[in-house]
Order: sequence, then C-alpha cells, then structure tokens
Amino acid sequence: MKRRSFINLLLGLGTAGGVGAGLFPILRYLLPPESAEAEPETLSLGPAEQFPKGAGKIFKFGKHPVLVIRTKEGNFHALAATCTHLDCLVQYRDDLDMIWCACHGGKYDLSGRNISGPPPKPLAQYAVQVVAGNLVIASAQA
Repeated sequence: MKRRSFINLLLGLGTAGGVGAGLFPILRYLLPPESAEAEPETLSLGPAEQFPKGAGKIFKFGKHPVLVIRTKEGNFHALAATCTHLDCLVQYRDDLDMIWCACHGGKYDLSGRNISGPPPKPLAQYAVQVVAGNLVIASAQA
C-alpha cells in the first residue's frame, strides 16, 4: 500500500468516525426510547432469619438500589441506597449504628434522616414486612 493510499484511508476513517459521532446523539434524540419496564410493587428477599443481626445489604428493587438493615435488636429497615447529595451508594456502619456515605462523609440515622455532612434531604424509606417468614419490601413511601 502506498503512503498516499494509507493517508487517504486514515482520513476517510477519521471523517466517517466524526460524522458518526455527530449523528449518533441526533438519532438518539429523534428515535423514541424503548418502553420502560414496570417498576415492581414488592420484592421478596427470602427467609428473614438469613439476615444476620447488625448487618446491612444492598438489593436491586426495579432500577433502584435499596439498603436493607437488620439492627442488633432484630428490627428491619429498608432505605434508598443512594445518597441524596451526589447519588453515591451508602452503607450501613454497624460500629457507628448509622448509614454512612463514603464519598463525602454524609451520615444518616436508621430512619433515613440526614444527621451530618452534605446530604440535603433524607433517604427514601421502603416498607418492610415479614410475611410467612420471608422478608418483603414494598415501594418507597417518601
């Protein structure tokens, strides 16, 4: 392959890539989005006794992560697992007995209220029930 042919090939590929990169957002805007999946109303998480006391675990509820916590006393709490500051994932800290966001040090109590740090509002709460021995969470209340 001659040098001129190679350079023409590179210029053609670069031009095609640039045109494609410019047309892609336009086509995505003009074409209708795929139909959204229906959000579930409840989610069964299995036997309640499988959840250790003093621990928290994140589950996917539809498109949203939910933090399910079982306190040392055995009570269950379910809250949105994304910080209200910048949507970082939060985690349950057993040593602090609170929910903590590692991104900027935001802290929430077990009911989801922000108690320190930059989060501007509380975490959304989910209803938690034990039905026939299985832990079930329902859609956000707030």
